[in-house]
Amino acid sequence: MMLCRLLEDLDCTLVQGRSDIEVNAICCDSRSVTPGCIFVCLPGQHTDGRRFAYAAAAAGAAVLVFEGTLPNFEFSRSCSPALVQAEPGKARRVLALMASRLYGYPARRMTMIGITGTKGKTTTAHLLAAVLTAAGRRVGCIGTNGAVWPGQRHTLGYTTPESCDLQHILRDMADDGCDACVMEVSSLGLKMDRVGGIAFDVGVFTNLSPDHIGPGEHASYAEYRAWKSVLFRRCKVGVVNADDRETPAILEGHSCRVVRYGIAAPADWLALPGFTPRRTADALATDFTVRLPGGRMADFTVPMPGAFSVQDALAALAAAGVLGVPVAAMQAGLRGAVVRGRCEVVPCPAPFTVVLDYAHNAAAAESVLTALRAYHPRRLITVFGCGGGRSRLRRTGMGEACARLADLCIVTEDNSRGEPLEDIFADIRAGMGRVQNGAACVEIPNRRDALLYALGLGREGDILAVLGKGHETTIDRDGRKVPFEDAAVVREYMERVK
Repeated sequence: MMLCRLLEDLDCTLVQGRSDIEVNAICCDSRSVTPGCIFVCLPGQHTDGRRFAYAAAAAGAAVLVFEGTLPNFEFSRSCSPALVQAEPGKARRVLALMASRLYGYPARRMTMIGITGTKGKTTTAHLLAAVLTAAGRRVGCIGTNGAVWPGQRHTLGYTTPESCDLQHILRDMADDGCDACVMEVSSLGLKMDRVGGIAFDVGVFTNLSPDHIGPGEHASYAEYRAWKSVLFRRCKVGVVNADDRETPAILEGHSCRVVRYGIAAPADWLALPGFTPRRTADALATDFTVRLPGGRMADFTVPMPGAFSVQDALAALAAAGVLGVPVAAMQAGLRGAVVRGRCEVVPCPAPFTVVLDYAHNAAAAESVLTALRAYHPRRLITVFGCGGGRSRLRRTGMGEACARLADLCIVTEDNSRGEPLEDIFADIRAGMGRVQNGAACVEIPNRRDALLYALGLGREGDILAVLGKGHETTIDRDGRKVPFEDAAVVREYMERVK
């Protein structure tokens, strides 16, 4: 596409070079530069994209987009890109709109559903994708578990990818025949304009609690909440949790039609009291009944435990209802859904149950462990750690929740990111110390060793809850990611003891 077409009506100015040149790609990572592409220099927390402008030009970038001024590079005749200056604070917006235009507005070719909230985004997204698939739609899903559509699975660096990467993924989905995309929309994805230029058909709100507050994220809880609310000024229909106390604040200034779901508060989609937990060899399921809009009753099964799973399922069902999915397809899709690393039961020939979950803060850990308690395990054993380089409140909170709800805690590494494990363990211990007569605790620094120890303790009727990493296939030790997967260690153990 010609550069002049990409620049139309954007908050930027061509300050050097020609606008009648052809460009074929756009990126914001100098390592991704290809000849003829646009490189957008983004301001960052730890570095400034302008530092990499010369390297990008040397690698073949035809256009450099930047805020402020560039360092005084001496470009050669063979390395002389067009220079585009974005207005202050507008580089990310320019990147998003350029990428959307360059890749042919792929979101317009699909039904777009965006899901935001603190907990439950991934589960709700995958449950909804399963329901839409059962209704005959070809669905793509983007979020913490990667970018997934029929025949394709790609790992992502962020829950909501940078806009240039997101638009490329959407283009690939649309070209591969997808007619719907369900994506997690993080608060940082909204704040950093990663979803700029996308109009959502449906926006979904799950719940809100303090998270992602600190350097490089959000300055306060109020700011975190404010950015979450932006989705409901960018969608046609908002599907919101009637039970969450933050829903009125999330809807402040909304411009969408609102549909509510819930368990306790009045709602359009209301789960009736009396959920039935069901434990089988390879699943911890929950049966529940929903009063649909208009008063009709329908029975559903979600293959996950607890009231929080019912709430996530309700969010998916309400969104599916907005999109006209028949109840029979909702029932079939929900019943057969699989969400990697979210209350995922690892099939194994053992008299105990192993559950993997991504819970990595107090609220998530409490929800999972409370749900597992409903299955009346002989013992509830939890294996968990906390990430380095993140809020210390997560560590004390996780320690307190696990000490209160488990029978035995095995504390181990998570993604330490170079922070000493002893410092992380000390914070977890402090949280556990708040609980009188709390769970016994064993500290085993190596996660593989900790898992094998827990599996060796397992007896008939026990539930082993392995928290923190869920679907992840690497572990960050000293700032270096190495292959590691909780599920693989469980399978290895089971093969050994057959």
